[in-house]
Amino acid sequence: MDGITSGLVAEQRKDLGRQLAGWRAAAGMTQAQLAKRICYSRSTLANAETGRDMSIRGFWCDADDVVGANGALLAAFDQVAALVRDFHEQRASARDRERRQRAARLIAPTIQAQPSAPAEPRRCQCEAVVVGRWTEREVRAFREALRMTVHDFAQRLGASDAAVSGWEHRRTPTPPKMAAQAVLDQTLALADTDTKARFLLILNTPDQHG
Repeated sequence: MDGITSGLVAEQRKDLGRQLAGWRAAAGMTQAQLAKRICYSRSTLANAETGRDMSIRGFWCDADDVVGANGALLAAFDQVAALVRDFHEQRASARDRERRQRAARLIAPTIQAQPSAPAEPRRCQCEAVVVGRWTEREVRAFREALRMTVHDFAQRLGASDAAVSGWEHRRTPTPPKMAAQAVLDQTLALADTDTKARFLLILNTPDQHG
């Protein structure tokens, strides 16, 4: 789905919260009473009703059952959750397009400066990519270049999910130990040329994470 804005997502979350508040009121229950019935804190319920926090699907399933919404609340949650998922996918696609455009801008001047010559198969200039020291930035860039989740990346390296998460932690990263650095070196060396190209591109793209 294209054209999803953060404002639309926020409004849909608020509308979902209003539906929850309406069903709760219709059931004659206070926030504290409903929260107790579904085994959540009152603040969690209050945040859900204001749209600040959607909580998890189990929360909405339990709330739907207790207030007698007959599946209406759960269906509304699923719709908003799908919208949020599409919104994040849209943002990820936009970032990917921006990276490709950036790469094209970097490559174009080089191509224009070269004299005309018979067409040759494209050759990647990143056969030997070497990382002096793996930090959270290089680890994350390599994982993203491989298009892997933390779990899949950890399995590829023979490490734990917690270890990889620690390496990538933005505020207090735990640098990979020498043995892990060597495994990362070897994995990068064995990567295909497209992965290496993406790795270099991601490293040279300003970090847009908050």
